[in-house]
Amino acid sequence: MGGYSSPVVRLKGKQMAAVPEIENAYLIVEDGVVKDFGKMEDLDASLCAGTADTVVEDLTGKYVFPAFADSHTHIVYAGSRETEYEDKIRGLSYVEIAKRGGGILNSADLLHVTSEDELYETAMKRLHMCVEGGTGAIEIKSGYGLSTEDELKMLRVIRRMKENAPIAVKSNFLAAHAFPRNYLDNHEGYVDLIVNEMIPLVAGEGLADFIDVFCDEGFFTVEQTDRMLEAGCRYGLRPKIHANELALSGGVQVGVKYNALSVDHLEHIGQAERDVLRDSETMATALPGAAFFLGMPYSPVREMIDDGLAVALASDFNPGSSPSASMKFVLSLASIKMKLTPFEALNAATVNGACAMGLGGEYGQIVRGKKANFVITKPMSSFAYFSYAYTENLIDKVIVNK
Repeated sequence: MGGYSSPVVRLKGKQMAAVPEIENAYLIVEDGVVKDFGKMEDLDASLCAGTADTVVEDLTGKYVFPAFADSHTHIVYAGSRETEYEDKIRGLSYVEIAKRGGGILNSADLLHVTSEDELYETAMKRLHMCVEGGTGAIEIKSGYGLSTEDELKMLRVIRRMKENAPIAVKSNFLAAHAFPRNYLDNHEGYVDLIVNEMIPLVAGEGLADFIDVFCDEGFFTVEQTDRMLEAGCRYGLRPKIHANELALSGGVQVGVKYNALSVDHLEHIGQAERDVLRDSETMATALPGAAFFLGMPYSPVREMIDDGLAVALASDFNPGSSPSASMKFVLSLASIKMKLTPFEALNAATVNGACAMGLGGEYGQIVRGKKANFVITKPMSSFAYFSYAYTENLIDKVIVNK
């Protein structure tokens, strides 16, 4: 295991290659908080003194590392989309399915006829699946409502999840996920609805931490995105962006303009985008699960890190393009397909993932005095084995506190 002596907010470029390691270590947790850690040979036996309730575990051969901070998910939804999975097998692209009225619009149709209680119950089951896979903090987006009533319904579900989940939950308002059926010929009218009606209501009820826009080819333009982010900022919502999944959309630049916490996807990114990100506090977030499922190019994360950028990894858990909660698989994809070292991938999914959802320095690392959120593996020969054995269940226990 390894821990930091003081909190780390983000790691950039070459910093991402190193993880603090302690062999033959001890870790003491008290009242859900990391009290101390270090080498066994330096352990003060008095630190372990306690009541009959004190639990001591021997983790010989096992690894302990921070729980994942999954900064991009869509786990509040009403049903799966395996019929579109078959369409993809037959050769239809994500954009072609969307143009036929599928994709996000199908999810919106299902959500409209699903009760808030049912949405909550199914989403909490998915959240617990995430926790079982090692996630200790999570961001959840709306965006399958596409109407004022249904977007608010989704956000109220996320608020209930915040109150009852065993981990930290951040809420993201993403009405600008697609154009609803009744606005397919009136895009500006839908942007007007988001700006003039939805944002004031969301902010007024305190339902979201962030505002997000799918700024990409065939979805929302840079100009529309600019308008919605400006309105969100006026109401205290920190921007995040779905950017450059389908093309060089300008989403990175408009995100940085508004000091977005992160720009996510980035399957398409050039030197101009890397330059603007390097000089900003905006986190570049890659979602390899979506690239894997859709058969798209992977974000060139290796080049981005070599260029000095801070990069995060997230699952993009959703019913249409990444139906998986497995952050372990995300680490595997990051190394196999994106050429990150196991330590770089871990840092991207922990320290930088936390930063990408406004929890930098609090989650995604083991630090004295901070919440105890960590993964205990089964016995392994090395840390690299965790992502190398990409289908093997190697998580023995997940400890979370919020």
